[in-house]
Amino acid sequence: MENSTNLNPINFDNDQIDFKELFYVLLYGKWIFLSVVSFFSLAAIIYSLQLPNIYQSSALLSPVDAQNGMNQAVRNYGGLANIAGINLQSQAGDSNTIKAEYKLRTLSFFEDNILPNIFLPDLLAVESWDMTSNTISYKNDIYDEEKQSWVRDFSYPQTQIPSAQEAFVSFMENLKISTDLETGFVKLSIKHQSPFIAKSWTELVVKEINEYFRIKDKAEAQAAVKYLNMQIAQTSFTEIKQVIAELLQQKTQQLTLIEASDFYVFEYIDPPAVMERKSEPRRAIICVLGALIGVIISIIVILIRHYVVNKKI
Repeated sequence: MENSTNLNPINFDNDQIDFKELFYVLLYGKWIFLSVVSFFSLAAIIYSLQLPNIYQSSALLSPVDAQNGMNQAVRNYGGLANIAGINLQSQAGDSNTIKAEYKLRTLSFFEDNILPNIFLPDLLAVESWDMTSNTISYKNDIYDEEKQSWVRDFSYPQTQIPSAQEAFVSFMENLKISTDLETGFVKLSIKHQSPFIAKSWTELVVKEINEYFRIKDKAEAQAAVKYLNMQIAQTSFTEIKQVIAELLQQKTQQLTLIEASDFYVFEYIDPPAVMERKSEPRRAIICVLGALIGVIISIIVILIRHYVVNKKI
């Protein structure tokens, strides 16, 4: 019992001595500490200043559900129409809003609707953007602006001219889509070194997704009208004719709505703008992280120098 009680104060004193020793070790290596922290801080400052400014243009969108009337008609008359062998569910379809959010993220939409409407070097070969002249400089080792040709080095599966898949990956890295679950509003934003291109591409995405579903639904509505006209001519039941007539009216209204507005799936609550302030890089955070890394590395170097190197000597 006496031996065990005597060990505790000794361990406690040793712990106190260890902490004091650690403090003096760090104090003794203060010049190493200051040198390493200064080096990493300076490196972080230089690195942050070399990063180009990135601007983000955002659009706040509200879904436009142009198919509510048709879906209501299906709910009202679907059972009666099914008796006559007419599958109205396939004619009605679902809301385009959810489909559009997924379609925006697909390679096919980018390849067919976005890629033909953008200048590919603006996506994959930008060196810098000049604020005063609003001009873009391109990386000489990737794209020759004078000859307007790609000169980059490449290896399989890449090609001299970037493929749609390569461009798609880069575009999606700069595209952000988020949905507010409470309101259903969609926020779509694009980042670029040029705030003008960021705004232009944001508008392009909204325009093209509206146009894609406009064309798709117009073709489907016209096919449905043809189909329903054929069905109404073949049936002799008054109730079924009433159902089909109601559906024809809904489809006619849908065709009218398709042509009535430029905003078929999404409409603007807040349109994109040319932003004056950059969204990134956050240079202050980069500098703080650089200094913090310097602190950690300097402490490790001082401790290794004292406890490993010096004791070996």
